[in-house]
Formats: sequence, C-alpha cells, structure tokens
Amino acid sequence: MVTMYSTQWCTYCRRLKSQMDREGIEYEVVDIEDDPKAADYVMSVNGGNQTVPTVTFPDGSAMTNPTIVQVREKLAAVADTAA
Repeated sequence: MVTMYSTQWCTYCRRLKSQMDREGIEYEVVDIEDDPKAADYVMSVNGGNQTVPTVTFPDGSAMTNPTIVQVREKLAAVADTAA
C-alpha cells in the first residue's frame, strides 16, 4: 500500500486518487493541513516545500507529483525486489 500526502484543495491529488482508484491501487491519504508531522515529512523530501501529492512506497521511497504510470512502475519494481 502507498501513502499519499495531500490537501483537500489539491486538484493534482484528486486526479491521482481517481486514477489509483481506477487502477485498483490501495492507498492511504494523509492531509498535511491536518497533520503537522506529515507536513514536516513532505517538506523533508521536497526541499522545504509542502508539495503535494507526495507519495511514499512500501520500500520507504517517495515521489512528488507522480503520474499514474510512475506509481505503477514503482510498485512493480518494489514487488520485484520483495520477491
């Protein structure tokens, strides 16, 4: 499962959520405006910026504003290394 750091107003986040829903990709959403620690994490992986969507993967890596293709490819790579 991936974690998507998001905000309520982020259109890029809404688009990626709907794409992951269509692809059947399980994810958890964390709103960085409601969770200061999540906001700190997002800033730590984005050069001090609160850029969303930021997605973290089971291997601990993160991507900022990824495409659905990038998410699928990363999940496949993580699954391959776990096997």
